[in-house]
Amino acid sequence: MHKLSRHFPLLLAALTLAAFQLGVRAADVPIYRIQGRDAASAYAGQALTTTGVVTRRNNNGFFIQDLRGDGDRATSDGIFVFGTLYTPELGRLVRVAGTVAEYNVGSAGNGATAAAPLTEIANVSAVAVLGSGYTIQPTVVDLPLAAGDSLERFEGMLVTLRGPLTVQQNHFQDRYGQLTLGALGRHEVPTNRYRPGTPQALALAELQARSRILLDDGSSLQYVNPTPYLHADGAPRAGDAVGDVTGVIDYGLASASSAGAGLYRIHPTVAPAFAAANPRPPQPPAVGGNLRVGAMNTLNFFTTFTDGQTADGQTGQGCALGGSVSAGNCRGANNLHEFQRQRAKLVLALAALDADAVGLMEAQNNGNIAVQNLVDALNARVGAGTYAALPLPAAGSGSDAIRVAMVYKPARLTPVGAPISDTDAVYSRPPLAQTYAAPNGERITLVVNHLKAKSGCPAPGAANAEGNLDSGDGQGCWNRLRTQQAQRLRTFVAQLQAQGASDRVLLVGDFNAYAQEDPIAELTGNGYLDPIGRHHRLGYSYVYDGMAGRLDHAIANGPMSARVTGAAEWHINADEQVAQDYNLESRQPACPTCAPDPYDGNVPCRASDHDPVLIGLDLYRTITGTPGRDTLQGSPGDDRLIGGAGADRLSGGGGDNVYVYASMRDAGDLIADFVPGHDRIDLGDLLAAAGYTGIDPVADGWVRFVAVAAGTGVEVDLDGRAGSALFRPLLTLADVAPAALSARRDLVPRASSTARR
Repeated sequence: MHKLSRHFPLLLAALTLAAFQLGVRAADVPIYRIQGRDAASAYAGQALTTTGVVTRRNNNGFFIQDLRGDGDRATSDGIFVFGTLYTPELGRLVRVAGTVAEYNVGSAGNGATAAAPLTEIANVSAVAVLGSGYTIQPTVVDLPLAAGDSLERFEGMLVTLRGPLTVQQNHFQDRYGQLTLGALGRHEVPTNRYRPGTPQALALAELQARSRILLDDGSSLQYVNPTPYLHADGAPRAGDAVGDVTGVIDYGLASASSAGAGLYRIHPTVAPAFAAANPRPPQPPAVGGNLRVGAMNTLNFFTTFTDGQTADGQTGQGCALGGSVSAGNCRGANNLHEFQRQRAKLVLALAALDADAVGLMEAQNNGNIAVQNLVDALNARVGAGTYAALPLPAAGSGSDAIRVAMVYKPARLTPVGAPISDTDAVYSRPPLAQTYAAPNGERITLVVNHLKAKSGCPAPGAANAEGNLDSGDGQGCWNRLRTQQAQRLRTFVAQLQAQGASDRVLLVGDFNAYAQEDPIAELTGNGYLDPIGRHHRLGYSYVYDGMAGRLDHAIANGPMSARVTGAAEWHINADEQVAQDYNLESRQPACPTCAPDPYDGNVPCRASDHDPVLIGLDLYRTITGTPGRDTLQGSPGDDRLIGGAGADRLSGGGGDNVYVYASMRDAGDLIADFVPGHDRIDLGDLLAAAGYTGIDPVADGWVRFVAVAAGTGVEVDLDGRAGSALFRPLLTLADVAPAALSARRDLVPRASSTARR
């Protein structure tokens, strides 16, 4: 039961003193004495009367607050009156007769909610209106609370939480009308930043707990239309901001489970004002390099549905009717309409990622049927033959209803050998590995993973329970099994390399472990590196319980790490309201003015519950000349050509090439086949040594393009426009006009360039 969901039919009653002769009863017990200094009231179970001003009406009762209070900040002056027989107006001073109750908002035996029960007046027998036009001044409260403090002393009171506050989670916005808010900016899963159980992790968890509250719509109904706090564009996103929040403090469940944790919440009496502090990123993050690898959880991409249909419109072959997996394992879309919505969102995301290879998680384990269906739809958008699905590995794809998969661009990567899966018994979803060769001959090995989830804990005392129960250190259930899977993953990679795989290995996927948890530490403590953690203070791909963290990873071994130019998540999913995904049951439109999504159909919104990961790799083939005159010929792919000293003739061949110049001693070269917009000239070391720090050396007067008989001459002034030095010729681009060149596009002006390695 969620959100005080005890709801009675609304009955209208006359609120008159004639109907309720309280004057002959014993004196009122003030609200602050009922509340007391403890979580539970000393008056629990007693029938009494009390008086207060109505400050907020919910659909299952109303809040009242003592007109003056006792001035003691350790005792609350407000209380909830449960029931719908009486519905006095806001600002009325009322006398209420009823029984003091302590309501455990969770299920019986739920210690998390029983520890802070909601003190209320229940079994209301009468309500009398004593006056109207009263106002209560909100008590100002700052988050985070002081250590050891809690909002219990404000339970039932009208308060103002001073902003700015940050939206931490919107998962329950459509179902329960709730947003998780918090002070101190974005809240991070403690084990995403610190090792589990350490003083730092415990301190962060405690601080964030003192900084968090639920913004609640005050209704016990589910899926209210319109969805509370929803803007026309589907905002707010997690990470957006809100100013001061004025409302009444309450306590309730913070999850969909009656056995879940509880959290203090505020029912606003003034509409909160939100600001887009975390705007939707219209494009994937820039990660550099000449090769891009992605990873994306597809949120159960199934081509068979519980209604008995399949993706091609057939009937009698769906999950519920004896499809490729049992009815109990039928996941994803419930019908063809949801499936088409799901596939359209995934296609938008994958097309925008534009990665050369993508690891997929949560594809239906029905051979390659589901994956090929997605590839066909993707190619229909980006061009026939752009992507191909990796064949099913000979060893199989495991026993789970879902599997990992890989898609790639045949024009950019060629599989070397057959795909390989590791069917060791430690996995139910075997990792999938493939070695690829780029057109320039450079090779990499990708391994897609989906480790055991944190949910579905084993039964205490079961054979697999040891080390897999939730120990309370933040790692959840099945931590030992995930760590064993990570250990086995290192063995699997070693076996692949013994069989001829590339020495450059990248592990991608949903590891179901945050960045500092044991399974990731098993890898990073044994020679693997975490490029997202290296590039971002807060890397996250998932939001849960009001905290952001990284379950999806790109983990590189040493040789591959040296080739990583950038790694980041694209935050198009985790920060969005759950009603924006493909599921439609019992939900209101998350963005009624947008079709098919809040990105106007060009960029996906909530294609999954996990953000995709994108990694940039420097996979250029380096070709180096001698100190004398050389003729260097590039490969059909992407090359880095370094002629060095002497007048050299350079040809890149195919691909997108980089020509490197570290010194004016390298002057005199002719580049025979430079293609503007594809090839680049790397002047990073040369200009850095001269003191240049800008981004456009042509506009800044350090480089110029001049017309010469052969095409374009590139000249350099080593002290820029302000110095006395003159422009000196560096190289010639054959058959290229100066007007065809753009400094920002065709030059690499900085030594930190991703084109250098």
